[in-house]
Amino acid sequence: MKKIVYIAACLFLTITMQAQDRKMPLPGPAPAININKPQTFTMKNGLKVIVVENNKLPRVSYTLTLDNAPYAEGDKKGVSSLLSAMMGNGTQSISKDAFNEEIDFLGANMNFWSSGASASGLSRYSNRLLELMADGALNPLLVQEEFDKEKEKAIEGLKANEKSVTAIAGRVENVLTYGKNHYNGEFMTEETLNNISLADVKKNYITYFVPGNAYLVVVGDVKFKDVKKNVEKLFGKWRKAIAPNVTYPEPKDVQYSQINFIDASNAVQSEIALVNLSNLKMTDKDYFAALLANQILGGGGEGRLFLNLREAHGWTYGAYSSIGSGKYTTKFRSSSSVRNTVTDSAVVEIFNELKKIKTELVSDEDLKNAKAKYVGNFVMQIEKPTTIARYALNKYTQNLSDDFYENYIKNINAVTAQDIKNAANKYFSTENTRVVITGKAADVLPALEKLSKDAKLPIFYFDKFGNPAEKPVVKKEIPAGVTAQSVIQKHIDNIGGVDALKKVKTVAIMSSGTVQGTPLNMTTKLAKGKMLNEISAMGMSVMKTAVNDKAGYAVMQGQRQDITGDDLKEMQANANTFKELALLADKNATLKGIETIKDGDAYAIESGKVTYYFDVKSGYKVAEAVEMEQMGQKMTQTTYFEDYKEVKGLKFPYKTTLNVGMEIEFITSEVKINEGVTDADFN
Repeated sequence: MKKIVYIAACLFLTITMQAQDRKMPLPGPAPAININKPQTFTMKNGLKVIVVENNKLPRVSYTLTLDNAPYAEGDKKGVSSLLSAMMGNGTQSISKDAFNEEIDFLGANMNFWSSGASASGLSRYSNRLLELMADGALNPLLVQEEFDKEKEKAIEGLKANEKSVTAIAGRVENVLTYGKNHYNGEFMTEETLNNISLADVKKNYITYFVPGNAYLVVVGDVKFKDVKKNVEKLFGKWRKAIAPNVTYPEPKDVQYSQINFIDASNAVQSEIALVNLSNLKMTDKDYFAALLANQILGGGGEGRLFLNLREAHGWTYGAYSSIGSGKYTTKFRSSSSVRNTVTDSAVVEIFNELKKIKTELVSDEDLKNAKAKYVGNFVMQIEKPTTIARYALNKYTQNLSDDFYENYIKNINAVTAQDIKNAANKYFSTENTRVVITGKAADVLPALEKLSKDAKLPIFYFDKFGNPAEKPVVKKEIPAGVTAQSVIQKHIDNIGGVDALKKVKTVAIMSSGTVQGTPLNMTTKLAKGKMLNEISAMGMSVMKTAVNDKAGYAVMQGQRQDITGDDLKEMQANANTFKELALLADKNATLKGIETIKDGDAYAIESGKVTYYFDVKSGYKVAEAVEMEQMGQKMTQTTYFEDYKEVKGLKFPYKTTLNVGMEIEFITSEVKINEGVTDADFN
């Protein structure tokens, strides 16, 4: 199973990682920025229309944005999400299939959500695109069948994220930062979704999908007079109304820096976020200095957080910071996902980088590179219609000056090192910082408690929904008479007994799962000293590992690498039909204690680099954790086992979940004992 985890980890990294270690290009002369001036008009119902004529390409884009004040949904949280999911599924005059077929025929892109819509395509279809978008936005087909379908999908999505450490961390971070009753702090649950009816969705649409604060931005190969005529025809009957503007108490930062800890027993790494509130506005004089300060601190692979936590220490795959801006309160955060054993050290280093940028002037080189990055991105993006539309909209919604974007590069280049220091002191807190850590208490809490004492950072505990909680119990007493061998023996007895297991010469297991929406098939074949594991996607082998009594190799993306030396010996030692038999005979296997695994107590038995977990009540093996190193980074990969089923008198787990930064669940479809395996499989 160790190599299965290894393969899944590589698969995950292959799909999700992108090269980040690139040299910053040398900046060239600042180009002149010339953004076409928009033409505007306002309709009687309040809809504001912004038209930017651009005939460089025969394309057009429409973006409808409802700039309503944000609002909390309370015990019906999710109503706007359901509305977003239902919009675009046909209109009151066009069926869902016919609507989508016509969009495909036009080669267009069209999207709808609870606070807007967008469409883009060839300008020769501009009139029809606007007709379809207007019909979808103003006459959505909100029917019970679609409501039931989208609600079920939303509930399934919540269940799928139930054990996601990343999802838990993000949810609790927002609850603690903004408060549960704030629109940024509330979250969907199955209960809130079940409180919502189709009538609630329709009410939300009628109340908030109104033109009072709406903007329609049109960019592309069009004529203003033609757009005006079509918009007045299609949107003229939109009922005049203004959405409610509910005010909320301003969230507050904590009075003193502190650690907020959430215990996630299935965490293979800790999610760390240092958070404080931000009220940065695009009209603020220090807006550009704040952007560059964030870029230098943690804006990418060249940021100080990344260079420290990943490059210098090898604790993580990435470390970043971000700062929000706009009309409403947002947050500044520095974050990383790190190995459990270095959680406390990572917190210290993030604080160090925050304090450094607040107390020391940044170097000329750092400042020059940050400016080059922003100027380069700005120049590349300015040619895109979506960017032009966003800039045109920002001028109105953010109250920007008419020349804000024309002077963008000038204002970036005017920022000094002292400006960076001033902005960091204003927006990057170290005195009122909420350090939100979601991780496995048994692994990280002892070191965090020492950090808490040394750095005077008190620890407060919360559950997975942001409620105050008791301190997790990290060391539970082992009952008298329980040993590593007795725990392993109980598991072996559960799955068939020593004698029955010894009679098994080969095992073949076929399973299937998905990663990021891609279907996967996994085949595992086992014999004494031999193992084959192969993962395929869409009929093609993407990863394969094989070992026999003489040699071993791994293939990833068509590249073969032979396994030799100690790695080969370790694989051969672990290759067997039932590794628990070897574990039972292992005199060095050590019972470490009782830990929480997926909300249940499990005995932890350590053997070499692998820790095996056996449920205290049932006795079944429920997890394995393997220490390994990939791309210069140490990590722990955990595999979970559930749903044991009988096959020819023996029991096998039919649900296997690989935790590789994300959870990949494989469901076994077939287990073959003493058949379906040949020596050729391991060559």
